[in-house]
Amino acid sequence: MKRFWFYFIAISFFAFPKIGNTQGFKTESGSVEFLSKASLNEFTGVSSSLNGLMDLDKNLLDFFVDLNTLKTGIGLRDRHMRENYLETKKFPFAEFTGKIETLPTLIKGQSREVLAKGKFKIHGVEREIEVPGKLTMISDNELKLEAQFKVLLSDYKIDIPTVVFYELSEEQVVTIQAVLKKN
Repeated sequence: MKRFWFYFIAISFFAFPKIGNTQGFKTESGSVEFLSKASLNEFTGVSSSLNGLMDLDKNLLDFFVDLNTLKTGIGLRDRHMRENYLETKKFPFAEFTGKIETLPTLIKGQSREVLAKGKFKIHGVEREIEVPGKLTMISDNELKLEAQFKVLLSDYKIDIPTVVFYELSEEQVVTIQAVLKKN
């Protein structure tokens, strides 16, 4: 049901004409990468299917990724990650909704450090987190977002594999990058 409301809000947010100079941006092809750095095994998972909305006028953020699009470079590991740990049939998305603590003045060509506060949901568990990042106004119509944060798997009730081949770190470093286009 929540996904229905997200799409309804997204369609309403971007489909209807705006009056004046609004600051609404969206992406459908941002990148997400997680780094698992365990003692005997280090690997990354990547997806180029990050979707997001950013309304600077209302200070609203909503980003999500379909976890079925994550790839680690080994098909068997991907399948086990989806089926046994992320349980993507039951919990297909990871999502962050929130706002920027203090909205900066964005000037074309300059980057500004920001801190987003909100709720991150994965594996059916939602927690309040803070995400440090950087916004760069590329042009009047494009905004670049870069952010990195850590996720403890136990905080989201995600089991850690016990098989050495799939050794996984308790702490995952998540990096996102996206160019958002103005609507």
